[in-house]
Amino acid sequence: MTSPGAIGTLQCVVLDCPDVMELAEFYRALLGGEINRPDPQWAVGDAWATLHGASGAPVLAFQGVADHRPPVWGAPEQQFHIDVRVEDLDAAHEAVLALGAWRLDSGEGDRAWRIYADPAGHPFCLVRH
Repeated sequence: MTSPGAIGTLQCVVLDCPDVMELAEFYRALLGGEINRPDPQWAVGDAWATLHGASGAPVLAFQGVADHRPPVWGAPEQQFHIDVRVEDLDAAHEAVLALGAWRLDSGEGDRAWRIYADPAGHPFCLVRH
């Protein structure tokens, strides 16, 4: 159902990547949820996977692209990134690095966020709650 005056509603966020299951597993470990939950809206397969989040969070979908080129953090063509709220920034930092993420910012100063790339190179931030 759309809100009054809205054209539509957000169905999902789709991330292109070379390996849909690798990226789905990364985000499942980061955010929780269920990969490829049976749902008549989604046809999953070798080139498409979904992550249904808890508490009505939007679906993340992963689309396989053989010649995927990750965005470059800070470059003009960067389109968007995902913010993930965490309780403990240091613990979350260690956890995402163990999952295959890498840090994109220098981490200088006492900021409430840090910038990373997922295994396919998409930027995301961990933001202290």
